[in-house]
Amino acid sequence: MRALRVPATAIGVVLVAALLAACSTGGVGERVVGTWGDGSGAAEPHLVFADDGRVTGSDGCNSLSGSWRVADDSVAVSDVAGTLMACPGVDTWLRGIAEVALSDDGERLVVTDDAGARIGTLDRDE
Repeated sequence: MRALRVPATAIGVVLVAALLAACSTGGVGERVVGTWGDGSGAAEPHLVFADDGRVTGSDGCNSLSGSWRVADDSVAVSDVAGTLMACPGVDTWLRGIAEVALSDDGERLVVTDDAGARIGTLDRDE
């Protein structure tokens, strides 16, 4: 049986590639985790994506909760349930959430409905 000899340069290339992959920004699932919108209170639209696949938040009046999963370059949101309080003067657009995608810089969440229409955006909470 012959020993396989690999040139040191090939090993170096593999190591550099592995290091670059480890330092990358992660997939959309990793990057969506966190708070979007003003998460300091229920009076402002916001969403909180947990790394366990749960999403919670508020449309500015009603509490929302559901689940999320990665679907290609976006995140599908499903099983969304919410309270049904009367909210005069509050735009409850977030109740129509079906999918979210990240802006190119990863600092804005684009929210779409079941038809794929853009219904709003939320900035990453600082």
